[in-house]
Amino acid sequence: MSKPKVLLAEDDPNLGDILQEYLTMKGYETLLCRDGEEAWNRFKKDTYQLCILDVMMPKKDGFSLGKEIKKVQEDIPIIYLTAKNLKEDVISGLKIGADDYITKPFSMEELLLRIAAILRRTRVKEDNTKSLKTYQFGNFTLHYDRQMLESTLGEHKLTSKENELLKLLASELNQTVSRSHALKVIWGDDSYFNARSMDVYLSKIRKLLKPDPTVEIITLHGEGFKLVETTG
Repeated sequence: MSKPKVLLAEDDPNLGDILQEYLTMKGYETLLCRDGEEAWNRFKKDTYQLCILDVMMPKKDGFSLGKEIKKVQEDIPIIYLTAKNLKEDVISGLKIGADDYITKPFSMEELLLRIAAILRRTRVKEDNTKSLKTYQFGNFTLHYDRQMLESTLGEHKLTSKENELLKLLASELNQTVSRSHALKVIWGDDSYFNARSMDVYLSKIRKLLKPDPTVEIITLHGEGFKLVETTG
């Protein structure tokens, strides 16, 4: 099993080094960034299972960074670290999707227990999602395990990329899927070349769905796209 990858953003050099060393020793592949801007640039280039973000950082604070990360990958867990013990900070963090919030100073053991608990919840959610093999939308049924799209017109064998992309859209039916998230999940990174490749596959999928006017893939410029199902 591969090690969980953690993005750690902490501007305190001593604490940052200690956290990175400790988490690495405990089996987490940990990338340390010294400010929010560096962390944002590194996040865009790789895939992580968890983010640990200091609230007060130069160039980009932890809350601003967390908001940007959640726009790209809404389901990624985030733990915020802060030297403050203000109720307003805790509320602000929870409002933008914090999974946990730890006030400095804290024990390494406490942080480790919280990370383990969050990742357990994440794995359960992923396992429940993976267990779903068929997706219904309009007159179509996607048989994910068979790479087959079924409709009243018959069956169409999908390529692996078409299958993965359609599954991602169907699992988020009527919800916006960001381009960057789709590229990272299916292609591994959001490079320009992969983005053009994804556009080609989206065009192919749109043609497959065209016979049914109740389903459509809508592009939201600057955001992403979504598979929409209408009734009546």
